[in-house]
Amino acid sequence: MKYLLSLLSVVVLLSACKKKEGGCDATAGDTTASAQEEKMVTDYIAANGITGAVELDSSGLYYVIETPGNSKKPGFCSTVAVKYVGRLTNGTIFDQTTGTNTAVFSLVGLIESWQRTIPLLGEGGKIKLIVPPALGYRDQGSFNPNTGQYTIPPNAVLIFDIELVIVRS
Repeated sequence: MKYLLSLLSVVVLLSACKKKEGGCDATAGDTTASAQEEKMVTDYIAANGITGAVELDSSGLYYVIETPGNSKKPGFCSTVAVKYVGRLTNGTIFDQTTGTNTAVFSLVGLIESWQRTIPLLGEGGKIKLIVPPALGYRDQGSFNPNTGQYTIPPNAVLIFDIELVIVRS
């Protein structure tokens, strides 16, 4: 389940990420949510009294940096160790790390919302994301064939609380 975040992004990664010898020249996407999706996000922010939310680059993705962290920030091609909780707008947790455990990901393999916001943090930083479907799992959602149910429904707004624990370049 920890790799749920990277499942959809693998397709994006394969089509948008080019590796060259000795480095990485991949870049994050520039997806913009529809007006309807942005309204879903802003309605959630208002209904839940979230203050200080900032929109990222007119994308419809909103975030709140709760702790900026230190000066060691990841690049787009970094590997990061994070603690996180992913929720639906009804509060249902669909994925999380527990206790002192972290999840380790290559940033280029994650959903676009994470690719574009985690570099805003330094190690030790914490951020809340309110993600429109276009920057999450879109209209595909995340379906578990073993249970026959969606862990993330299609067109879901996602809420993530993320702590950036370690940055590895």
